[in-house]
Amino acid sequence: MYKILIIEDDRAILRALESNLQAEGYQVETVMEGLTGLERARDPSQDLILLDLMLPKLPGEAICRTLRQEGITTPILFLTAKGEEQHRVAGFELGADDYVSKPFSIRELLGRIQAILKRAAGQKHLLAHFRFGNVSLDFVKMEARRGNQPITLTSRELAILRLMVSNKGVVISRDRLLNEVWGYEAYPSTRTVDNQIVKLRQKLEEDPENPQHIVTVRGTGYKFVG
Repeated sequence: MYKILIIEDDRAILRALESNLQAEGYQVETVMEGLTGLERARDPSQDLILLDLMLPKLPGEAICRTLRQEGITTPILFLTAKGEEQHRVAGFELGADDYVSKPFSIRELLGRIQAILKRAAGQKHLLAHFRFGNVSLDFVKMEARRGNQPITLTSRELAILRLMVSNKGVVISRDRLLNEVWGYEAYPSTRTVDNQIVKLRQKLEEDPENPQHIVTVRGTGYKFVG
């Protein structure tokens, strides 16, 4: 049975979500403020976090940022009244897996939850470790090192790397990266992928301006060489 944590301060929305998710067979835990929410979100038994952005004590963005900085990869789906594009982009940049604006359809939300959980289950069967040059990647522990020095990578950056090195030599389109890493087919712009690739090169390539491993295939996407 999947366990879902809901962090939402609107009692009516919280109870409606709890009731519908329990009816679908999910185990549900609820929290109504940010600090306790962050504490409960650190529990490794959580399979998914439904996270409101506007919370008392600690906002949802801060919770998401803290979890990802701590290497916690539990999928996060934002629930918020902020529907503008800049808020969606900011949420994905922080490491959110999906985004639903209020008011939302329960049927749509359930569909997104099922898709996220299915994708997360598939991630467990992906490559666990990889080395290239003097860089070592541990996708289980969410760690990276260059020689003996740790490299700070976000969960999103590690997910991009795992997809690329698992398909070494294969061109990965920007749309595929968005769909499989961000998990959101209608993502507003592929420029976000390009920005993430730039950051990865800065952290991993000896010469980021002339990358040898994370290579651009003009007009198509990227591939990993190594």
